[in-house]
Amino acid sequence: MAEKQSEPKRNQVLVVGTTSDYIEWIRKVRPGQALFLTEPKVRENATEPCPDNGEEILCPICDIDTAIKALDYHKKTFGVTISGIACFDCESMEATSILAAKMGLPYPDIEAVRNSRDKFISKQLWGQNQIPCPQTCPVNTEIEVLNFLDQVPAGIVLKPFCGSGSELVFKCTTRKDCSTAFNAVADGLAARTGNPLFKPTEAGTFQMLAEEWVAGPEFSCDFLMEKDRAVILRKTRKIKVDSRPFGTISGYAICPDDDEEKMPANDILADAFYRAARALGIKTGVCMVDFILRHKNPVLIEMTPRPGGDCLPFLLKEAGNIDILGLTLDAAQGVAWKNEKKGPFSPLVAFRIHARRDGILKRIKTEAVENDSRVKKIHLIHPPGHRVTMPPQDYDSWLLGHLIIEPNRRKFYETECLLLAKRIDIEMD
Repeated sequence: MAEKQSEPKRNQVLVVGTTSDYIEWIRKVRPGQALFLTEPKVRENATEPCPDNGEEILCPICDIDTAIKALDYHKKTFGVTISGIACFDCESMEATSILAAKMGLPYPDIEAVRNSRDKFISKQLWGQNQIPCPQTCPVNTEIEVLNFLDQVPAGIVLKPFCGSGSELVFKCTTRKDCSTAFNAVADGLAARTGNPLFKPTEAGTFQMLAEEWVAGPEFSCDFLMEKDRAVILRKTRKIKVDSRPFGTISGYAICPDDDEEKMPANDILADAFYRAARALGIKTGVCMVDFILRHKNPVLIEMTPRPGGDCLPFLLKEAGNIDILGLTLDAAQGVAWKNEKKGPFSPLVAFRIHARRDGILKRIKTEAVENDSRVKKIHLIHPPGHRVTMPPQDYDSWLLGHLIIEPNRRKFYETECLLLAKRIDIEMD
């Protein structure tokens, strides 16, 4: 009688520390490809279905030894081989890097992660490698901020060394602006002492970073780092509305034709991204970069070894049928991405729905826009009962969802999208 063969082991990507909505996305579109290492509080607060037995390990991400033991037990119990590792959240990237090193998996090393997360170090490295980026100055006092403003009279931006998006980011053009912003950032950082997103990469003596303000349209790209090149996966223009706090992104637009005309050719842009990533020590995986076009030349603002988040994955899926989360899993396993065409993308916009004041969300009604032919998708992220605290105290809770829109016009689409979003009925207690 022939001996019964054991079942072949499953190869899975370990996804470290992501959110419950991303977990549900990946489970639906890539069933069985990922094993999730999740913070217990994320699962406790999730509204999505709980993953099946064997799909998720609940463990504090920062406790590396416990995580390794839990992974070893899981692999033996479920016959799993971890063939890649991925992370979608800035605050979990250091832990992911440490785990990757212990497990012998390709991922940016801890120095590369810290280089990308620290906005001062990244610009020092770019400057040393002749990659255009803003002038910067670490500051600890109002006087130092004012001295830097004297050197850069067009304006400066005050921000934390580490962080994400527009949180605690202020533009200053006057001495009064500098004083107000310095106090706001200092108070904001003091209130976020326990938040790993704002944890400095090293115990430095400086509180914050002053940076040259660069005038021009701002863009965000995802690209795939390969051995000898960067492959651009998407280009989007950031939408900013003057009535919202400086730096707040109101949405993203698939780059219109007139933006493409102003931008360097794709191969020139990809070469700049590749050199910038290598300068930080990033050699593999899907990355995100933010840059501003100044006189048709890209000035790099930020780069990180993960794809763009927020509403961007939804926009890419709707506009070009590209699953950026699935692509990140493939890249982690060393699977080449065959779709070199990268599109074509439909000219869509993802426009964020923000609360207009503090309070408890009583209801959010979208009937006024549901039948508008321009609205392709509506995604809401909070049910009634959700508490909203406005910036600068909190930059997360006021985001209620987004619309995917196909504007009638390719020029002045920002106003068109803003007027659509204003038709959503948001009632607060």
